[in-house]
Amino acid sequence: MAPEQIFEWTHAERLGLADFLDGLDPHEWQATSLCPAWTVHEVVAHLTLATRTGVRDLLVGVVRSGGSFDRMEARMARDRAARFGPAELVAQLRGSADSRRRSPGSGPLDPLVDALVHGQDIARPLGRVREMPPEPALAALEYARHSSFYGARKRFRGTRLVATDLDWAAGDGPDEVRGPVADLLMLATGRAAGLATLSGRGAERIAATM
Repeated sequence: MAPEQIFEWTHAERLGLADFLDGLDPHEWQATSLCPAWTVHEVVAHLTLATRTGVRDLLVGVVRSGGSFDRMEARMARDRAARFGPAELVAQLRGSADSRRRSPGSGPLDPLVDALVHGQDIARPLGRVREMPPEPALAALEYARHSSFYGARKRFRGTRLVATDLDWAAGDGPDEVRGPVADLLMLATGRAAGLATLSGRGAERIAATM
């Protein structure tokens, strides 16, 4: 896929997410997101770090977090959320929407996956609807299902994925998972919330392991 197309999608998704966040009530920023133990405020803080984290930040952060990447990300998000209020973080997200800088080790599609999926991490627990644009969501799904980072290769082993809102299917195996691309992407990135609209024997098997 052309890098410029990926960047355009990422840019648009960041701006759209910033507009969405402008409409949240103050109490919604303190609500728990789909990310375990992260508030909406902390998820947004995490999103602003993607264009602001260098190699040194990453190395120091991992050391300070006892070698755990997950603990490092959680600590950095909490620290940034404590430093900046909602309006400041939204301004940062909007201001860096056109940045091509990525966190060390991430690929061109990772910022798009982040914006799409974290947008759902925020919206769904609040009972708000944030639609995923079909083409970017499908590109993110194709990437995530092959990525070892999200655990999708193991999760989808022996499974055929079938989109019900696009003409798309992928994977081999006796078990099938059927549903909207957005929820297939949520499941590919480890979100059990994506199971709500999915069907098939594969969905039942995966649900039992999450």
